Amino acid sequence: MPQICLIQPPIRDFYLTAKRTFPAGLAGIAAALRAAGFTVALVDALAGAKRRVKPLPPELADLEDMYGPPDQSPFGLFSTWAHHGAGFDTVARRAAEGRPFLVGISSLFTAYADEALATVEAVRRHLPGARIVVGGHHATALPEQVMACPSVDFVIRGEGEEAMVALARALTGQGDLENVPGLVRRRSPGGLWMNPAVWVADLDRLPPAALDLVARQAYRRGGRGAVQITASRGCPYRCSYCAFGDETAPPYRRRSVASVLAEIDGAAAGEDLGFIDFEDENLSLDRGWFVSLLEGIRRRFAPGTVELRAMNGLMPSTLDDALLDLMQAVGFRSLNLSLGTAVRRRTRFFRRPDLRRDFDRVLSAAACRGMTAVGYIIIGGPGQPAGESLSDLLFLARRPVLAGLSVYYPVPQTLDFERCREMGLLPSTFARMRATALPVGDDLARRRTATLLRLGRLLNFIKALKDGGAPVPAPMPLDGESIGATDDRLALGHRLLAAFLHDGKMRGADAAGKVWSHSCDAVLTERFRRALCHVPVCPSGHRSFL
Repeated sequence: MPQICLIQPPIRDFYLTAKRTFPAGLAGIAAALRAAGFTVALVDALAGAKRRVKPLPPELADLEDMYGPPDQSPFGLFSTWAHHGAGFDTVARRAAEGRPFLVGISSLFTAYADEALATVEAVRRHLPGARIVVGGHHATALPEQVMACPSVDFVIRGEGEEAMVALARALTGQGDLENVPGLVRRRSPGGLWMNPAVWVADLDRLPPAALDLVARQAYRRGGRGAVQITASRGCPYRCSYCAFGDETAPPYRRRSVASVLAEIDGAAAGEDLGFIDFEDENLSLDRGWFVSLLEGIRRRFAPGTVELRAMNGLMPSTLDDALLDLMQAVGFRSLNLSLGTAVRRRTRFFRRPDLRRDFDRVLSAAACRGMTAVGYIIIGGPGQPAGESLSDLLFLARRPVLAGLSVYYPVPQTLDFERCREMGLLPSTFARMRATALPVGDDLARRRTATLLRLGRLLNFIKALKDGGAPVPAPMPLDGESIGATDDRLALGHRLLAAFLHDGKMRGADAAGKVWSHSCDAVLTERFRRALCHVPVCPSGHRSFL
């Protein structure tokens, strides 16, 4: 029977990107605990991604008007709020099956802190005698808020592998709680005992992740096995919006190539492995190390049998022609490129390098090799004018890349979080900190952010038409409030695009063909419509976008 249970909680939001929720961190902690002699279970509430529609929480009720009714067109955003994953009590019952003495619950993102604490409360009801510890970035950054929940016994600040082992040993009489690195606990008669956050100095000392505890069938892609790997931790850059940009952030550390390859070997053992996602903040930062890793992967898999991605983003300045040749040969088919912004003054605000030249160079090289790319920009940041973001969108329009728009959300322990606090822009609740809540600014600023998201969808639709050799429609007015029922999303988008090119209005439609105008910023949509008259929109190269 497991002595310790680790839990990935469910989340509630408009959507879930299941391929990004692989519980790699918990699998690593489980491996460290097992290596120390403890038995471990892992309950992943998100495995299988069950989805149950729920009413919008009262604090998010305004989003119903912001996003409008369900939209069948390619320009729709979000409409259905849902609980993703198993129910809280179901998770707690599964955790209680082995009667563990210690339960560790992940609270990675502040936007989902309420779901983590709801999981804590459910576990407490089913396991009243167990000790409950919460970890992850949210718990690290805001331990006082987590410890305000009476059902939480401990918080671990920082990385959990060594800290969880020390905590488990202390609770079984093999050490003292005072010496557990990163531990936060209550004092008697009051207050908190808070050890400094802990970071693993030598990542190669950690055992390979306990992938056998992961419900890997829930994370398969195209019927084949998939795995998420982190080959390094931290980042030497100090971007203002990123948790690694703070002066108290952990140092940048890399695992040895041998360690990473051993984890890949373990993931491939007895599994038809077809997809590897590297979740590093900066996978290609050290060119020599990255080349050695790619060469090791190439020796293990026949050409074309495994796809590699770096979905957390690649820095264009670290990629050159020879490296792209090797990446393509090993299995990179698409590049997730981190641009941030093409506006020079905003790069300084974000404390990022100006990547425009490197971005163009890599896009050109990728196109020559038949590799596709997505370019990511940030919108809706503190003090970020919507006009700047519109310029970024038009920058991407001219290039062979899909536009990826990332809505800024305030991350505790970052420079921009403090800027938001000083500017009075911090949301009133944790639930409002998620990107889908358009968290920063007044109603006008948030409506502009939503407008930019819709324009990004429209731009990618135009690119998709060009990718497929279909003509961009001529401007055409839309008469009436219906265009007739259709399940042809391409035809629907084509007709609504023609209407937009005529009058600059973003419209949606339902399955019956009823059409309505979305609530958008008319100045932004008109500026974009006029720009399309003289900006040459470049195909993206993504043949399967529509």
